Amino acid sequence: MSYDWVIDVLFWVAIVFLIAVYVSWRATRLDRLHVRVETARAALDAALVRRAAATLELAASRFLDPATSLVLATAAHEARTADAEGREFAESDLSRALRAAVDQPGFVDALDARGDGDGRAVLEELSSAAAKVAYARRFYNDAVSQARIARRKLLIRVLPLAGRAPLPDFFEIDDDPPGI
Repeated sequence: MSYDWVIDVLFWVAIVFLIAVYVSWRATRLDRLHVRVETARAALDAALVRRAAATLELAASRFLDPATSLVLATAAHEARTADAEGREFAESDLSRALRAAVDQPGFVDALDARGDGDGRAVLEELSSAAAKVAYARRFYNDAVSQARIARRKLLIRVLPLAGRAPLPDFFEIDDDPPGI
């Protein structure tokens, strides 16, 4: 009979320990999700910068007429220099400008008619960069979705396990690549 209190204490210590392990696991998972969001955002930013650089290269390549070159260069510059609030709009404008320029009837054939192959290389670089933007945005938005789902859990809300980390936002842009 004298060991009943020892068993009770050990039982409650085990319960508290298991709860602490579970809370620690949830906090670590939430931290990993936030790191995943930050990593995906960095990859998205890199893909967007690469697409803007490929657009500027196309605009400066002398393969286009001056008006189209100016439109593409302006859209690429706006996308690169936009602040956080205007970035989505600027990137969407760049996507639309690329489609308007590249999807013109006979655009690719006109570049191929030059015969030097440089035009095709610039278009392949642009096509690759545009496709990577679409993939990076989907990956980023998936990471944001997972983090938001985790932060909606009752335990995360009751205990301040998210700390002061801001709730991540989705990055919604028109990222349809041009039909190259």
